[in-house]
Amino acid sequence: MAAACSRRWPPRLADRRQLLGAALALPFLTGTARAADAPVMRIILLGTAGGPTPKAARAAPGAAVMVGDALYVIDTGNGVARQLVAAGLPLRSLAGVFISHHHSDHNADFMTLPWLAWSGPLARQVQLFGPPPLAAMTRQFLKMQAVDIRTRMADEGRPDLARMVSAREITGPAVLIDTPALKVTAARVEHPPLTNSYAYRFDSPGRSVVFSGDTRPSKALAALARGADVLVHEAMYMPALERLLATETNATRLREHLLASHTTAEQAGEIAAAAGVGMLVLSHFVPGGDSSITDSQWAGAAARAYKGPIIVGRDLMEIPVTPPVTPPFTPES
Repeated sequence: MAAACSRRWPPRLADRRQLLGAALALPFLTGTARAADAPVMRIILLGTAGGPTPKAARAAPGAAVMVGDALYVIDTGNGVARQLVAAGLPLRSLAGVFISHHHSDHNADFMTLPWLAWSGPLARQVQLFGPPPLAAMTRQFLKMQAVDIRTRMADEGRPDLARMVSAREITGPAVLIDTPALKVTAARVEHPPLTNSYAYRFDSPGRSVVFSGDTRPSKALAALARGADVLVHEAMYMPALERLLATETNATRLREHLLASHTTAEQAGEIAAAAGVGMLVLSHFVPGGDSSITDSQWAGAAARAYKGPIIVGRDLMEIPVTPPVTPPFTPES
């Protein structure tokens, strides 16, 4: 697993073996300890590239949260169903899909995912959450794939897919799920020109995680993430981005868009510090296809403001329950 930590992690006075023992003995929590019979929350990154163009080294944006036997997917870039299978996550357990906003790298497979799960082992209704016009998009997808759906219902005895998905549109901050096992909260973030763009917080007994979606530095996001165990945040690396922009014919306009609606790795660190999160996970990398950017460069930028553990995300990586134990981090120039 590729991981990098800030210069103040681990603490200088702690012996590494003692620190590792403590990490294994105690859950990585900033809140109440998990009850023995509470469902375990798992966090898996499915795709970590930013932007709609397919990348060779990283898959399109997406992440998964497992709570007990229920699977929730946050953003559905192209190929997310295969990424779930590659991660060993059961499609039959798909219970919810959360779309942060309607850019193609985040919603390309929002209905393809439950449709493909339905053609196999899907055993429960799937709730779809996202900004308008999510309900109309769902109806249009079902109409577009009506031939396949009708054929499989008649030929294979499958239930009506229209009855197995329900779409709830989000038009402002809201609590979307509130059960003893899981609470999901949405906060509107800033991703112009899209006014309806959301971050999501998942709380289960003993563990919490926030997914930033696409956003420029956002006070609403910092408030949503306050005290969370894990913040998964998008990141841009400006030196490499400038090199990429130099090759674009629309460089000036693209640069203006990226700076107005996204977050640099340094700014992600500032948000993590302001929110007091237990761990920062960088993802949705821009540029996402530049393999010359090292993990230390990504993490080093964020570590200028955030002094807790930092993980540089990789496709199919499961975020550890305990913070990574690594030597003190020295950022590269």
